[in-house]
Amino acid sequence: MPKQPEPTARDDHTQRGRARQTHPRHPARAVCKTSPVNGGTPSNDHGAAAPQAPAEAVLGTAGVVRRTVSAAESTAVTRRWWDADADDYHAEHGEFLGVHDFVWCPEGLREQDAELLGDVRGARALEVGCGSAPCSQWLAEHGAWVVGLDVSAGMLRHAQAAAAATGTMVPLVQAGAERLPFAEMSFDVACSAFGAVPFVADSTAVMREVARVLRPGGRWVFAVNHPIRWIFPDDPGPAGLTAVQPYFDRTPYVEVDGSGRPTYVEHHRTLGDRVREIAAAGLVLTDLVEPEWPEGHQREWGQWSPLRGALFPGTAIFCCRRPE
Repeated sequence: MPKQPEPTARDDHTQRGRARQTHPRHPARAVCKTSPVNGGTPSNDHGAAAPQAPAEAVLGTAGVVRRTVSAAESTAVTRRWWDADADDYHAEHGEFLGVHDFVWCPEGLREQDAELLGDVRGARALEVGCGSAPCSQWLAEHGAWVVGLDVSAGMLRHAQAAAAATGTMVPLVQAGAERLPFAEMSFDVACSAFGAVPFVADSTAVMREVARVLRPGGRWVFAVNHPIRWIFPDDPGPAGLTAVQPYFDRTPYVEVDGSGRPTYVEHHRTLGDRVREIAAAGLVLTDLVEPEWPEGHQREWGQWSPLRGALFPGTAIFCCRRPE
């Protein structure tokens, strides 16, 4: 049996990817097996039965290692993490995310203002990594026919509760982003606000799958952590301004329990990596949006803060099209 990695003390990159699985959401004809989402019993605004311990405590997170993680392992770990973290996550961030608002990033950029997806009235839309699906709710309320997809049943339970609260019923599918369970050319628009892309080992496969299910001329817009933030500690204060991690080190960030079993995984890609992934999928990159920190915006979220936001970007939003 291979030796388990020895957990190290939790380093400054803990909480690296927590700023959003919201965005951290009428299915097209399925082409592979999916898991339907069963109902929950919501008792608060986002469907949690009650606040629970943080996912680190639930999963027994004990330390951090750097090592490769297979696609299957990464998917399984991500599902476990977000199932465990769903209630605590929404207790902490639910007010900011809203129930039917489309917020692209912790900088507070909203689709209502940015219009990165264009006019969505009558469009068939897919949200990849929808979490509790506030973005899907917003799209549906603005005239789109939307499907929300997420790997985590815990997050989708919150999406169901939100739909019950708003009366806008968005179809939800539990599945991974590397094999989308939809027929070719099913959607006019696909989007992801901090969902799925940073948590899969093969993000090139995600790009190819999105390209496959998009119709010619369709848009794919996704927001992720800006790659430059990988080099800094996850600290919103002065300690988060000193580079400690090589930008070109793509070894996954892995939190583990006491036996070395992964409890959380996040994958880093450089800007160049993302551009090549997009091109390899046959998509065209039309814009790269790096939201600036708005004047007067004082909310900190993980390492996102006014201090850091004044110096370098925290979010990258890739705007792509499938050629006609």
